[in-house]
Amino acid sequence: MLDNNILSQRQPDDDEGSLRPKNLDAFVGQERVVEHLRIFIEAAKQRDEPLDHILFFGPPGLGKTTLANIIANEMGCNIHQTSGPIIERRDDLAAIFTNLKRRDVLFIDEIHRLNKTVEEWIYPAIEDFRLDILIGEGPHARNVRLDLEHFCLVGATTRAGTISSPLRSRFGIIERLNIYDIGDIIKILKRTARILSVHIEEDGALEIARRARGTPRIANRLLKRVRDYAQVKGNGVIDSQITIKALNLLDIDQLGLDVVDRNYLRILIELFNGGPVGLNNIAVSIDEDDETLEDMIEPYLIQIGFLKRTRMGRMVTPAACRHLGLKVPKTLVISEDDLFDDEWSSD
Repeated sequence: MLDNNILSQRQPDDDEGSLRPKNLDAFVGQERVVEHLRIFIEAAKQRDEPLDHILFFGPPGLGKTTLANIIANEMGCNIHQTSGPIIERRDDLAAIFTNLKRRDVLFIDEIHRLNKTVEEWIYPAIEDFRLDILIGEGPHARNVRLDLEHFCLVGATTRAGTISSPLRSRFGIIERLNIYDIGDIIKILKRTARILSVHIEEDGALEIARRARGTPRIANRLLKRVRDYAQVKGNGVIDSQITIKALNLLDIDQLGLDVVDRNYLRILIELFNGGPVGLNNIAVSIDEDDETLEDMIEPYLIQIGFLKRTRMGRMVTPAACRHLGLKVPKTLVISEDDLFDDEWSSD
């Protein structure tokens, strides 16, 4: 029997699942990606073929999972969802692939975390739609080839640079999702408010959008918490005054930085004189793992100009010091251009 921990055919029955748009027309933002998908999906439907394999990459919370579900809906097929880290054995792969029907979508989140052995087993499945399975042991072992239905693999990753070249080359469509602008975040907040039956004023939506770090997932999470505050401390209406009070209570500042973000910057400034310092040293100092810092914290700090990744390590900028009300370390007057490396990966 197929393990539901390995593969799921259903969207999560929770608020996040209910808030996801179901088609491309309802999807806000990422106009370039959406336009590409419209063309590719329509072409595949006209040919009565499965969509080519797709790789979505970019920071977390921008809609990679949502787009995978939309693709399945637009193609009129089922979506099967799993995650790279939990696929450990050949049997897991066999269970997944043999459960797919023609044109189905297989969504693998965190595909960069597939182990190398599993990755090599996937190649013939996504390229030739076959799977070779070894049955038995010793001299009686024999190889059985399973022909698979033609399906569409959708991979999602926050770290495209760590995906091997052989795996990356097998995706016919590769799309990057970018941080959202405030206008699109406001549209998303208004849509979410309608679904949640919450009244949100324009100024309240703007205040949340400013602190949402350009990420729909964060925007919706903040909206729910402001909704709670408005319900208990106000009249249920989300306006700028209620929003500011609620987000201050949550320690979300005007730029969307939370306690962990500010602690990261403060450690870098006060303990390491602003840097440069290696990521592992920072991770140990604030008791977080390297991947969490790289995927969840650093991208936004870099985007707003508070952090630089250099060949010698991480460095804060004077703007970060001023935002925290801290003195700018003298070491930051070193020529940063000599340290900066344009080739760092933002994936």
